[in-house]
Amino acid sequence: MSVFKKIINREIESNIVYEDDLVIAFLDISQATKAHTLVVPKKDYQNIYQLDEKTAGHLFKVVVKISQAIKKAFQPDGLNIVNNNGAVAGQSVFHYHIHIIPRYKGDDFSIKYVNHSQDYSKEDFIKIKETIINSLS
Repeated sequence: MSVFKKIINREIESNIVYEDDLVIAFLDISQATKAHTLVVPKKDYQNIYQLDEKTAGHLFKVVVKISQAIKKAFQPDGLNIVNNNGAVAGQSVFHYHIHIIPRYKGDDFSIKYVNHSQDYSKEDFIKIKETIINSLS
């Protein structure tokens, strides 16, 4: 049983900021930045590949609602919405969740994006695009 399921079941204490029939939101214990919050479906989904559309839609509505509340309460300078799927992507709790990470000038949180656009030709981009489109059904 994941730590999040234990929080959902009230086996572990947490600072819950929102809850309904489908999702729960609580402060991340790490507090990467002030008000760092997790939004978690109550049903066990390991990752985004298992998540159903109804839950995903509702979950993101709650992400927006909590993000707006954090903005009102703490006036962050920005906000990251982060979701990691798989260990290689940084997922450490294998129960689907979204991080809401408020950003403040001078905080030490970072996400590094590397530009690899020069590694791909126009034809490579077209082939990648077509492969994704063909996999949508």
